[in-house]
Amino acid sequence: MLQNVLVIDDNEDVLLALKLLLKKHAKNIFIEKNPKKIPFLLNHQKYDVILLDMNFSEDTTSGKEGFYWLEHILEQKPDSNVVMITAFGEVEMAVRALKIGARDFVLKPWQNDKLITTIQNAAQPRQTEQPEPESQPNSNKKIKKSAEGSMSLQDCIIGESDAMRSVFTIIKKVAVTDANILILGENGTGKEVIARAIHQQSLRAAKPFVSVDMGAITSTLFESELFGHKKGAFTDAKDDREGRFEAANTGTLFLDEIGNLPLALQSKLLTVLQQRKVVRVGANQPTSVDIRLVCATNMPLYDMVQTNEFRQDLLYRINTVELNLPALRERAEDIPVLAEHFIKIYCEKYNQEAKTFSPQALKKMQEYHWPGNVRELQHAIERAVIMSDSDELAAGDFLFLLQKSEASELDITDFNLENVEKIVIQKALSKHGGNLSKAAKVLGLTRASLYRRLEKHGLQ
Repeated sequence: MLQNVLVIDDNEDVLLALKLLLKKHAKNIFIEKNPKKIPFLLNHQKYDVILLDMNFSEDTTSGKEGFYWLEHILEQKPDSNVVMITAFGEVEMAVRALKIGARDFVLKPWQNDKLITTIQNAAQPRQTEQPEPESQPNSNKKIKKSAEGSMSLQDCIIGESDAMRSVFTIIKKVAVTDANILILGENGTGKEVIARAIHQQSLRAAKPFVSVDMGAITSTLFESELFGHKKGAFTDAKDDREGRFEAANTGTLFLDEIGNLPLALQSKLLTVLQQRKVVRVGANQPTSVDIRLVCATNMPLYDMVQTNEFRQDLLYRINTVELNLPALRERAEDIPVLAEHFIKIYCEKYNQEAKTFSPQALKKMQEYHWPGNVRELQHAIERAVIMSDSDELAAGDFLFLLQKSEASELDITDFNLENVEKIVIQKALSKHGGNLSKAAKVLGLTRASLYRRLEKHGLQ
């Protein structure tokens, strides 16, 4: 049992609920509405754990007060174990609080057992991290542990950058909940890899993970594919068939490229997500489903809501927690680690002796803007491994098509409009470092229109 726990929140209901919950786990529970009394409280008592709200009445959204008082607590009592109290939509702020020095954070509405575990863990003495030997550099940073212990991921998540460390922290916190997650990021950033990592870190890890490419399902087959059908429901329905929702029952359903879903079908999806029941095509009785929903897209959903291309209520339903994946050019320090990972994979795949990179090759890779992100890097290394006869890959072994010519004029070899459009789009992407929003602006297109053209020309 803990000795003293301090709870600071301007919501009286939260204070009373926590006091009732914690009375079996702590000898003394101190509650306070006014954060300005924190200095006095710290001077008159030592606390095993301090629960601190992110926002107070003066500022209910930015978290500035939470950061201010967290820093004040750690300045006055550097060994304090502070756990932040935050809402789902404030996860990014909570991650920032971890960097400042908070021990952990809990999400409102909390799960009682998880909250107790978080507080008990936070009360444990801080462990000093031991530096890794120089012979084993700090590479291949992967998510290796969940709340239950070590686990093997189906897909590697590699990264040492601050941007990726933040992603890892968010995954660790939200994966063990059943919160709906929306993964945002450019093409090639690894959204499905992250979705699988979330599943394997979750309490549903032993259950099915079902992935659906929403952009590849035609409108006519949408209901059959997602909700299933009964035998004889339509011409080719020769047997009963379960849909993707039923296939994912008790597990995780990953809806990739959800931004491509036509507006007319979004309401059907929303109804199922609200009711957690599906009706197979040709059936009358609904079937209950228990799924954890993860969605992903590179489309600007908030802009699409403003232009009535995406339903606002559906967006609210799928984005309890948002996870933004950084583009590869935003974490260039991860390129050498990723490159080493891929070169090992392809040397083994093509039965070649181990290869290395020349310093010039690594420098060129880190300077390149990678509009295709990790996927483009992976393909570039695969090609270089196949084509090179040397044990060391040089800068000349990599062909970056968008940088072939520095000339300002268009390199048009024929006047076919389809080819000209493709070249112009490539040039716009190259000029703006793969930034879709900027490229769309100079092309006079909406981002959604540009995305459709990227698909048409195979440039995504």
